[in-house]
Amino acid sequence: MLVSIVVPAYNAETTIVACLEALLRQSMPPQDLEIIVVNDGSTDGTMALIDQFPVRSLVQSNQGPAAARNLGAAAAQGEFLLFTDADCVPEPGWTAAMIAPFRDSQVVAVKGAYRTRQAALVARFAQIEFEERFAMLASLASIDMVDTYAAAYRREIFLQLHGFDTRFPVANNEDTELSYRMAARGMKMVFAPQAIVYHLRHPDSLVRYARLKFSRGYWRMIVYKQYPGKMLRDSYTPQSLKLQIFLVYAFLLLCPWLLLWPVAMIPVILFTLLGFALSVVPFTKAALRRDLPVGLCAPVLLAVRAGVLGAGAILGVLRTKL
Repeated sequence: MLVSIVVPAYNAETTIVACLEALLRQSMPPQDLEIIVVNDGSTDGTMALIDQFPVRSLVQSNQGPAAARNLGAAAAQGEFLLFTDADCVPEPGWTAAMIAPFRDSQVVAVKGAYRTRQAALVARFAQIEFEERFAMLASLASIDMVDTYAAAYRREIFLQLHGFDTRFPVANNEDTELSYRMAARGMKMVFAPQAIVYHLRHPDSLVRYARLKFSRGYWRMIVYKQYPGKMLRDSYTPQSLKLQIFLVYAFLLLCPWLLLWPVAMIPVILFTLLGFALSVVPFTKAALRRDLPVGLCAPVLLAVRAGVLGAGAILGVLRTKL
């Protein structure tokens, strides 16, 4: 059984070495693995570093990770396609753990898990966000979201579906779109929590975090336009997050009316704030148990998350086409 691992790389000279070293340390026999790195038009020293490793390398002009992954998949020979990113470091057992669920012939895609060793508070907060979602996924027999930092597909099915939608120009929700497309066809996807990659670049400042979440909100709304049913519920998005976005924007819209009707508006605004406070209690309690400083900051960071995700989503609604 041959397994093909595809890594898209764009200006990844600071991370690609750690990624490829980890892939070459996988516990599966080397003869069962094919590692393909697609240089997506890098302008730094990425290509020179790739050339130092015994991997297949492909080159394309900069077209984005969706196109790069599709190029690697088309060139792959394995029965199974695995994807990770150039800023991820898989654990030695990652490949084997990703492949194991395919023993069930009904499984067509597998999602692994993220971790990080970053010390920055915002990065630690981002990791606890992932852990909240992983806990949701772990309780489900089938999921509808496979992220490309740790993704596996039956290659035949992936090619039948024409891979990722290359109209997504950046690494943002192209994997969501493919997941929803597969879910719409009744295809079974599962979560493998023991298939772990370490991410080297969780957002480590509030500004980077806000920019990322704004972009996430924008591109997710583009996907929701194609799959509106997923806006109500999917296996990966906490319902509390949607409530928090609503409450943050309700608060912002209500505040100006204080000038006209202060007596009437004050109770409504206080009720909105109370609703938000109650909505963040479960996440905050979990964060406090895992990381006290993050837990203390969690309500504020959750408010920022709701605000910027909502702003991105609003812009996504206004976009007329992909």
